[in-house]
Amino acid sequence: MVNIDVVRIDIPEGTNVIIGQSHFIKTVEDLYETLASSSPSIKFGIAFNEASGKRLVRFDGNDEELIKLAIENAKRIGAGHTFVIYIKNAYPINVLNRIKNVEEVVRIFAATANPLQVLVAETDQGRGVIGVVDGYTPLGVESEADIKERKEILRKFGYKR
Repeated sequence: MVNIDVVRIDIPEGTNVIIGQSHFIKTVEDLYETLASSSPSIKFGIAFNEASGKRLVRFDGNDEELIKLAIENAKRIGAGHTFVIYIKNAYPINVLNRIKNVEEVVRIFAATANPLQVLVAETDQGRGVIGVVDGYTPLGVESEADIKERKEILRKFGYKR
């Protein structure tokens, strides 16, 4: 039998969250090194749910508030080998490829500042993430004005020339 739980993730204003899956206890230290070396101004908190052994929530980071948020949400998800990262002063686009290149990272489920729900399946063995709901349903297709606005925003932020 499988039960599906919807876990709403808290994302305070000015932060982004990255949720993924990994397979080894060294994930916390490797993610710390990856994030810390990505930018001198990034603030972050990491939590990782062990899937065997002591089955603890392992954590690290350089911002106490973000560490606390990561721990709280990792506990609420409760799925083994799942990690939660909160970041400030950076965007997921600035760190995602670096995180994906951490050798024990298996996948990224979400990287967002939007309202987020994590879909968790629970069996007699434990819990596992089966997907996410990131943001809201689209309301339509972009117009010419929307295309122009999108392109202007990308250039304003320096992502395009």
